[in-house]
Amino acid sequence: MSTAQSARAAARRAADHPMLDRLARVGLACRGVLYALIGVLAIQIALGGGAGEQADKGGAITTVAELPFGAVLLWVMVAGFAALALWQASEAIFSHQKAFDRVEAAGRSAVYVLIFSTLLSVLLAGRAASEDEKSQDITGKLLDLPAGQWIVGAVGLGVIALGVYWVWQGVAKKFREELNLGQMSARARSVMEKLGLAGYAARGAIAGLAGIFIVQAAITHDKDKAGGIDATLHAFAETPAGPWLLVAVAVGLMLFAGYCFGESRWRRT
Repeated sequence: MSTAQSARAAARRAADHPMLDRLARVGLACRGVLYALIGVLAIQIALGGGAGEQADKGGAITTVAELPFGAVLLWVMVAGFAALALWQASEAIFSHQKAFDRVEAAGRSAVYVLIFSTLLSVLLAGRAASEDEKSQDITGKLLDLPAGQWIVGAVGLGVIALGVYWVWQGVAKKFREELNLGQMSARARSVMEKLGLAGYAARGAIAGLAGIFIVQAAITHDKDKAGGIDATLHAFAETPAGPWLLVAVAVGLMLFAGYCFGESRWRRT
């Protein structure tokens, strides 16, 4: 066996280790904690009590850091999201799934790596950079490239498509394919379906609006038009429906948190 084949076999054995499975399930629960906190922060903003709050993953992680034993909780989350990133990377590299599913796994792995880096930033530097700032910085760099407006516009359309895909996943209940339905009672399946429907719809709405902002940034050649989760959630409060639309989206995020907690138990890994 060649060195490359030996390394690949070793990586595959590591990906299949029971400890990684357990840590990945911890990571799924930690993901639920982040979505629950983002939902709470969004409701505070909608009701006028969240001035200065950052309603995104960075803000949620900062909130965890301020809790008693917050540092300990963050280190647990570091381990959990590292396991999630490795698990999804192994799905992208080693699985025999369809090409689309492997690309989706690679995308999830990249997201988990970003959350992992944010967690380390809070632990080691005491703060997390705003997702709005990150989004605007990346958009600005892309706009400076040749054909930058076209690139940013394509990214925006891709994010809109992702939002539509998440809504479709919720409505069609495609998330059921990722769960061990045979281990679930009829009541558990019913609850998870309702949580998944509401949660994926809320995530899709946020992604769709964020994508529209990116497209606007491309059209106007203005990076400040782009924004992360925080800017998108604030924008919901500024619609004709007022803060109640933001409350509805926030509740959807908290319901998705509940789905994540259930997923940590019943997810196929």
